[in-house]
Amino acid sequence: MIIAVSATGKDLNSELNPRFGRCEYFIIVDTNDMSFNAYENENSELSSGAGIQSAGFVASKGVDVVLTGNCGPKADQTFSAAGVKVLTGFSGTVQHALDQFNTGGKIHPKDVPAGDSTSRGPGGMGRGMGMGGGKCMGGKGKGMGRGMATAWPSSSPGSKEEELSSLKKQAELLKHQLENLTDRIKELE
Repeated sequence: MIIAVSATGKDLNSELNPRFGRCEYFIIVDTNDMSFNAYENENSELSSGAGIQSAGFVASKGVDVVLTGNCGPKADQTFSAAGVKVLTGFSGTVQHALDQFNTGGKIHPKDVPAGDSTSRGPGGMGRGMGMGGGKCMGGKGKGMGRGMATAWPSSSPGSKEEELSSLKKQAELLKHQLENLTDRIKELE
């Protein structure tokens, strides 16, 4: 299993950062051998959309589960669309959070806002199949299916390279969303 943890530093002894979208690093751990990579969160200083962009980045790394202190609703929708489970309420070091997860210790299911159809937590890591009502494309339109709403930045990034990078991340996220929707359609047929 591949687990991502929001962190303040680059190793397993770093403190967990409770703010997912604004954390300094993502520690991504392969629980099969406990190998890990630390990635700097290049989205932490964005004026808006840090959670969404961070969630897209983490999902693109093939993560199965995210352990954090708190995850905002837009980042949670992004993870839900990508089939990534989110568990919140963690604190202490990254290693401590991993130990809690592995032993089924004190884990707080994600607090799901009213109207969100996702199910979170150790006993209910289901995928929501409701209709997302979130605004997308700069406020135009509605998100539909699987309780997701794709949110695009309201303004393009500063440079051409940043915009290209952002568009590639969004394309990758859409690819994952399409795969999940196609899988669900096949399940229902």
